[in-house]
Amino acid sequence: MTPLVAVGLLAALAVAVLSVRWCAALDGPRWAGPLTAALFGAWVLFFWQVGVTVFEVPRVLLPAPWAIVQSMAEHAATLGRDFVQTVLKAVLVGWLVGSGLGFAVGVAIDRLPFLQRGLLPVASLTSTIPLVAVAPIMVMWFGFEWPSKAAVVVLMTFFPMLVATLAGLKAAGKLELELMHSYAAGYLRTLIDLRLPCAVPFIVSALKVNATLALIGAIVAEFFGSPTVGLGFRISTEAARMNMSLVWGAIVVASVTGSVAYALLVLLERRWAFWHPSVRSK
Repeated sequence: MTPLVAVGLLAALAVAVLSVRWCAALDGPRWAGPLTAALFGAWVLFFWQVGVTVFEVPRVLLPAPWAIVQSMAEHAATLGRDFVQTVLKAVLVGWLVGSGLGFAVGVAIDRLPFLQRGLLPVASLTSTIPLVAVAPIMVMWFGFEWPSKAAVVVLMTFFPMLVATLAGLKAAGKLELELMHSYAAGYLRTLIDLRLPCAVPFIVSALKVNATLALIGAIVAEFFGSPTVGLGFRISTEAARMNMSLVWGAIVVASVTGSVAYALLVLLERRWAFWHPSVRSK
């Protein structure tokens, strides 16, 4: 136990010292942050591997990282089909449709305020429906294939985008709105030139939240009925077989997918909302 504690302290010191040196050498935290995170993750995997091996933890409780990597390599074709079924079909389609509907309804409510009294309560109602209750219903409506999972994702991603769009459209300053009015700009011109650009940070934030919700929703929905493919199906089936290495492999695929999607949306935010103080300060 004492050697592990000593190595742990050494690892913490190494991460702290190297992060400071990388910040100085790379002229800022742009690359130092990812490198520090990678070093920290490597140490976590090291202690995970050593701890599981030294204390002889059963694979059913917690497989070693190397066993997970071996299982992922052995079942790479299976995990690839699961990735296509869950991510490229259910998650991507549901995320695009749900976010698009939320944005469109948000603009419609902003243009016609009387809709807010009718549509907004109904939209908020969709966000309170339990996932475990709506997933079996969607399977009965749309079948066992990916459209039923995409429908669940649409329900989960619709309301966050609606709320973010409404908040973003109200973010334009009063002076800017009065300036557009003095130029005799109509609603559409004001929307395109002023209000939508002000709403971009809110919309991108909703897209980032929805990316995580979409992945979770699709995987959980696959627990309640799915063809013999999909990350959720793989997790539930292999957990029943006590094949925990493959279960963790599917979890790794889902986690990496969510992290990559979030990183891409962060880059998109820096490109679209480069003028915003929250982005410009980075």
